Amino acid sequence: MTSAAIGRPAAGRLEAASPAPAPAPGVRVVLDARALQEPDRAPLTATYLDRLLEAFDAAPLDGESFALLLRSDLDDPTTRFEHLDVVGRRMLPPTHLLRSAALSVDPFVLSGASVGAAWRAESGGAAGAVYHAAGGAIPLATGLPLVVTLLDLAPWEVPGAYQRGMAARFGQRLRGRLLRDAAAVIVGTEAVAVAARRLLRIRRDRLRVVPLAPRPAFSFWPAADGNGSSMGGTARDRRNGSPELSRDAAALEIARRGDHRAERERLGLPERYLVYTGRFDARQDLATLLLALARLADAGRPEDLAADVPWPPRVLLVGASPEDRASLARSAAREGVGDALAYAPRLPDERLAALVRGARAAILPAISDAAGLPALEAIACGTPVVASAVGALPEIVGSAGIVVQPRDAERLASALATTWSDERVHAGLAAAARERAQTDRRTWSDVADETRRVYAEVAAPSAVE
Repeated sequence: MTSAAIGRPAAGRLEAASPAPAPAPGVRVVLDARALQEPDRAPLTATYLDRLLEAFDAAPLDGESFALLLRSDLDDPTTRFEHLDVVGRRMLPPTHLLRSAALSVDPFVLSGASVGAAWRAESGGAAGAVYHAAGGAIPLATGLPLVVTLLDLAPWEVPGAYQRGMAARFGQRLRGRLLRDAAAVIVGTEAVAVAARRLLRIRRDRLRVVPLAPRPAFSFWPAADGNGSSMGGTARDRRNGSPELSRDAAALEIARRGDHRAERERLGLPERYLVYTGRFDARQDLATLLLALARLADAGRPEDLAADVPWPPRVLLVGASPEDRASLARSAAREGVGDALAYAPRLPDERLAALVRGARAAILPAISDAAGLPALEAIACGTPVVASAVGALPEIVGSAGIVVQPRDAERLASALATTWSDERVHAGLAAAARERAQTDRRTWSDVADETRRVYAEVAAPSAVE
């Protein structure tokens, strides 16, 4: 995946233009930040907002300001962004208590809360104003151009799980209509843009491709500071492959090699393991993973596999709740592969990145995945990926892993066995992942820059006069 920026799609296919060198003018952004208050409920949305706001905070623009919408019953995590010009925080009731009915109520609540949020924005130097929605909740009407980051297509790709009741069906139909009316819909890959057009009938000229970036802890390279410098080189040096920076990065990687050993020993893992860092819901295909492991166990140990390497492959599942873990353990026991699974709680970024960096491969069996962030971050660590051929994953994985059709236990078993025991194939995949990690050094600063250009493109000065 290239670090292509946003651009108006050309006829025939979606194009991503090179980033413009000049910074976009600052606008007033009305933003629903509730996911940051309860990240376990919407971890992908919380990660997206946290990284995006942190990048905005690191490089504030003249005229840029934010009106944040937050839940009234939880602490405000946005106060740590000290350089953002926050002109107001509006507190909303805890509509999540309504469960599926919240999908229908939230658009009205958000619309009411955003009234007047962009008033007199231009007098503060803004070039206009927008409402940016990320995650599930989209306002019905705000009087502002609507920008939506579409991180999830599961409600429409897996309707049996996400549109069961009448309230859920109505709420998702309403979301689909609001998405079609948005001024711009941001997606992370070309494949997801195509799927959004097919499933939701979003117009081609409203779609913007803004690829995501790995969190800094997962980067193969040293994290840049606020000025773009990084261990003897600038962001431009990183893109141009500065020899001096290459030496520094190599030294850093040598220092990092012991990180995963400590984490592995803490969890009692063998030296060779696979890691899963996705979610535990209907978007994932963990049932097929268990079937694949059972088939490998039944097939017997490969003759050429080293005696100290366990069989079937050992899989570390990270972030499962106690309920998820109990359910998985029961299912694994029924398949006779309970001993092949290990568990870890939700971990801080640095510890999780160390485990991903030390894994034989990251695995992402999925039914629906419109973001592919775990795959992106694994490759940023130089770790190959075995994933399902759905959504964003094939485009992200490329030559740095193996993709198989979802719900195909036979093919998944073959991919796992190959990655686990075929040294030649694994070496090739790992080399491709490391090359991607060294050459595709996209950061959240890039994501923020391109998102600001979307704001500037659609912002309406007339809406704030």
